[in-house]
Amino acid sequence: MKMQDYEFWFVVGSQFLYGEEVLEIVDRRAREMTDELNTSGLLPCRLVYKVTAKTNAEIRDVVREANYDPKCAGIITWCHTFSPSKMWINGFVELQKPYCHFATQYNREIPNEEIDMDFMNLNQAAHGDREHGFIAARLRMPRKVIAGHWQEPAVRERLGSWMRAAVGVAVSKSLKVMRFGDNMREVAVTEGDKVEVQAKLGWQVNTWAVGDLVAEMGKVTEAEIDALVAEYTESYDVATENTDAIRYQAKEEIAMRRMLDREGCKAFSNTFQDLYGMEQLPGLASQHLMALGYGYGGEGDWKVAAMTAILKAMSEGQTGGTGFMEDYTYHLVEGQKYSLGAHMLEVCPTLAEGRPRIETHHLGIGMNEKDPARLVFEGKAGKAIVVSLVDMGGRLRLICQDIECVKPIMEMPNLPVARVMWKAYPDLETGLECWITAGGAHHTVLSHDVTAEQMRDWARMMDIEFVHIGKGTTVEQLEKDLFLADLAWKLK
Repeated sequence: MKMQDYEFWFVVGSQFLYGEEVLEIVDRRAREMTDELNTSGLLPCRLVYKVTAKTNAEIRDVVREANYDPKCAGIITWCHTFSPSKMWINGFVELQKPYCHFATQYNREIPNEEIDMDFMNLNQAAHGDREHGFIAARLRMPRKVIAGHWQEPAVRERLGSWMRAAVGVAVSKSLKVMRFGDNMREVAVTEGDKVEVQAKLGWQVNTWAVGDLVAEMGKVTEAEIDALVAEYTESYDVATENTDAIRYQAKEEIAMRRMLDREGCKAFSNTFQDLYGMEQLPGLASQHLMALGYGYGGEGDWKVAAMTAILKAMSEGQTGGTGFMEDYTYHLVEGQKYSLGAHMLEVCPTLAEGRPRIETHHLGIGMNEKDPARLVFEGKAGKAIVVSLVDMGGRLRLICQDIECVKPIMEMPNLPVARVMWKAYPDLETGLECWITAGGAHHTVLSHDVTAEQMRDWARMMDIEFVHIGKGTTVEQLEKDLFLADLAWKLK
């Protein structure tokens, strides 16, 4: 499903205490608010007003309906009047979708001349939302609380941001990952408990033999290759005379996409140590598939492949760029301390500044018989995050670091791969110490579109640990936080 296919259900809380006239006003206002929010252009998904709930049965029924509607990506609640919280218990206990408590009110200001007890009884969200919030806290529900007037653009943007995180949950719950071969040998961080991941995050992670891919490549026609190469030349500059290498990458991409689509997979991984029957490691092929929205993980890293697909789904319609990344080397000159990220071939062109070039170079690692074609470019500048999901044994930990990408400070004319350079927060050394202390992997997802707040929301919805490294992070405080988190998660 695309972002626009998902919807969020708006459930307003009230009760019969104030009479039918009040309930009619609440219903009318809820419809008005829904219409205005939908036409604001700040919500990525449609908001659907479902009901002004006045009883336990109404709340339970709408929750059950939401749980089994694949289009519903979450529930947003608001209490216009006083809604006794015990009536929400049965519904909240059964809720399986992401939940946002929208703490707002219809009127922006208190009308000095009009305010009386009738006005107070109708417009008491300050009362109702507190009662409503207590029961979610009492039930220890994962939730997002967004407070502010519903007409404020900043409030609407936060609501839209949370929607994107909730769509990431929906994508995760149905995600299938195709592994071409196994992991790179002896690498620890690409391992993980696939049973736990499926139970917790919904991912189905399975392996297909590289020989299956080679057989599928044998079915690709020259006409199909011609068509895809034409797509390449529309999007990228061709800076190689080795057209055979480009055509071979097209054949690999067509075959991989057929297998992915046939199995319903939106993410894949491979490893340069297993190219049985293939001439080249997929470089350009993997990059173009990522540009189309598929997740990728190098060296058999299925966790980062899945996370790439999820972040791409969360950022659909945005133009900053999201892709698989790997930390390679540092520039440690005083006053100019940067990380250089790249990979042997596979960096997503959505991260490029300008038009990428198709080049062909020797790849001195792996079992390549011939030189693979790949896209070469410099990454764009701007604020971004890098995200890593690691298996800590007994729980999953999501690590997110704030970074600032910069135009590479040197040309690096002999580096034949795409490259992204960034400044890590709070600074390179502290950020590096914190990342290593938290167990962060060398593979990440880099995104200019997805925010740390969205990743925190996603982790909360998925009930996994979240670690954020930002401008104010210190090694000492992070060590304390990790120690306390370790105790807390062992008790869960």
